[in-house]
Amino acid sequence: MTAARRFAGYCDGMRTTDEWKALLRTALRDAMRARDADAVAVLREVLAAIDNAEAADPSVAPPASSEVIAGAVDGLGAGEVARVVLGPADIAAVIARELAERQQACEHYMSLDRHDDAQRLRRQIALVESFV
Repeated sequence: MTAARRFAGYCDGMRTTDEWKALLRTALRDAMRARDADAVAVLREVLAAIDNAEAADPSVAPPASSEVIAGAVDGLGAGEVARVVLGPADIAAVIARELAERQQACEHYMSLDRHDDAQRLRRQIALVESFV
């Protein structure tokens, strides 16, 4: 069973989005203080993946209605689009996807005899899995 699949099974419904973000940000701050470059890298990437998954859906944006400014909408705040709200299962899917990508890259590095890079990815996978 891959690391991503194990992770998805463990964290379904366990933490809210805010709890995940707080946990990851705290770990990032601690990793930065410890000057752990691998941990900083993976935590930043996981947080960025969550933020990207929460990005507003442009298909629900109101159509442009201003003739003065291209793409503008008339009215204060009329062009605002809410960010996507992720549930615990969505967060689990995002983190599992990040783990799966690292696992795949690790296997690729092993096939190229780049054992140091593969080991670095294994440490990153273990770090993210430790939050379960």
